[in-house]
Amino acid sequence: MTAMDDGLADPTGAGAAAPTLHDVAREAGVSVATASRALNGSSRNVRAENVTRVREAAARLGYQPHLSAQAIAKGSTRTVALVVRDVADPYFSSIAAGVTQAAEAAGLIVTMAVAGDSPERELQIVRTLRGRRPRVIIVTGSRIDGAGTREALIDELREYRTAGGRVVLISQRDLPFGTVTIDDHGGSAALARALLGAGYRRFAVFHAPPALRTSRDRHEGFLSGLAGADVPEPLAVETGFTRTGGYEAARRLVERGFEDVEAVFAVNDVMAIGAMTAFRDAGVIPGRDIGVAGFDDIASTRDVVPALTTVAVPLHEAGLSAMRLALSDGEPLPTALPATVVLRASTPPRPHHDLKVMRGVTAMGHDHLPWTSRH
Repeated sequence: MTAMDDGLADPTGAGAAAPTLHDVAREAGVSVATASRALNGSSRNVRAENVTRVREAAARLGYQPHLSAQAIAKGSTRTVALVVRDVADPYFSSIAAGVTQAAEAAGLIVTMAVAGDSPERELQIVRTLRGRRPRVIIVTGSRIDGAGTREALIDELREYRTAGGRVVLISQRDLPFGTVTIDDHGGSAALARALLGAGYRRFAVFHAPPALRTSRDRHEGFLSGLAGADVPEPLAVETGFTRTGGYEAARRLVERGFEDVEAVFAVNDVMAIGAMTAFRDAGVIPGRDIGVAGFDDIASTRDVVPALTTVAVPLHEAGLSAMRLALSDGEPLPTALPATVVLRASTPPRPHHDLKVMRGVTAMGHDHLPWTSRH
């Protein structure tokens, strides 16, 4: 029997068969099961001297463990699977940075999958990940009501957890797993009160469709922060949960005429930054002609001109917290992160006027725009 036939490596010949686990076991004088446990990191029931002999034999033969086989033997790979809505959104990239930092400290590697705005895609990704057996699955992004995938997603994640995986969400606490939550409602309410304190009385809210839980919580939180104040009900403009959505909402507001709006609250920062761009394109100066505020405190909020008022969320800490939950002993418990108002130049203090007349703005009719008011 040649070396090619019996799996023995030829250390001098090119094209020789790669050494196998059986070769390592024979070289070390132990069983295949012992060699497997010694090499996959499980030293249970393996004497220290045998672990040393197996690893030395593997080094001599140039044996490389098969990662998929190790995953089956150990129940998981040394990877963390992070599922995000949009890899280009600074919200998710900040979270990913925290996850990566904590994972690397634990000797794990992070892989990322993008679900977009599709709950169906998110479910498909989780199903695929189950077969790849990552150590941890972290799912980020807002829950979407009425998507029809909730129970199937719970079933997939429970099956994965039963097989030994760890599940953590960064989102609203809607699914029965350890979750890092952000105080969307409370942070938006605090922002509303801060803007009232700065002299603003007439508002518009740029929000996503109400099925998107994050947007709805922030919108409703803002309204609750205005409750009890003698102010008109804010205009509510439904748009995309993106920079483009914010741009489009601001463009529509300018077309309508905004002499009755002193400040806009966009329910995330990328929407607010898009709105500021649209205002400038229309000759309206944010921070002078109209106030603009967002939510999340992504890095670019400090770089835009004027700097954006927002609600600061420790996104990097959210990623770190998710990994700490995933690697903790026992069932991961919910972790709530604070949200803090940061007032900047986009909403300077202003005296109260009964009606703010904006420079160069002509009021137009309301009927052609999809304005909605929500309580």
